[in-house]
Amino acid sequence: MIRFDDSLRAAIAANLGAHERRPQPLDGRRHAAVAAVLVDSDPERDRDMVGGAGGAAFLLCRRAMRMSRHAGQWALPGGRIDSGEGPLEAALRELDEELGVRLSPDSVVGWLDDYPTRSGFVITPVVLWGGADPVLRPARDEVFAVYTVGLQELVDSEPRFISIPESDRPVLQLPLGGQLLHAPTGAVLLQLRQVGLLGRTGERVDEIGEPVFAWS
Repeated sequence: MIRFDDSLRAAIAANLGAHERRPQPLDGRRHAAVAAVLVDSDPERDRDMVGGAGGAAFLLCRRAMRMSRHAGQWALPGGRIDSGEGPLEAALRELDEELGVRLSPDSVVGWLDDYPTRSGFVITPVVLWGGADPVLRPARDEVFAVYTVGLQELVDSEPRFISIPESDRPVLQLPLGGQLLHAPTGAVLLQLRQVGLLGRTGERVDEIGEPVFAWS
């Protein structure tokens, strides 16, 4: 179990600070932001805890089944950056709108690389410190369910890559809680694992491919 304490925040912040973040040009694509929200968890309190032992975790959503795009897919809270917003403002707003969690700019732990998607977005991920006991109020028109996933579960996962005929990029399969997560969400979490948690600065994920169902 990874303990949720100030030393964890300091370690992740140091690892992300030592990593030279790679931005991506929009080149006609839309800009979006997502939040990897780190929280404390208790398996006796959090019925949807994945990883069992509690401790430090992150919030993972499953998108509502009725949505017109990417229905039912795994996602981090986030969405399109509105006019006049920056990535942080958009991530904080979307976190509030989707999960009812309000955080301030002081909650930023660090930033991960931009990820360009086949569906026409450039995603900017920010890592946020969500606190010990956030009250979750998912917006049911956008979020089917929200889970707390242990950081130890993420560290212990064994990422694998497969080839598909539709792409020349390796397609990620990230096992978590009996599910397989793919890019773009899987790519963001993989870099959180590699860089933020394991300190492997300089490891990139923008060349990771997405499965065909994520392209549209």
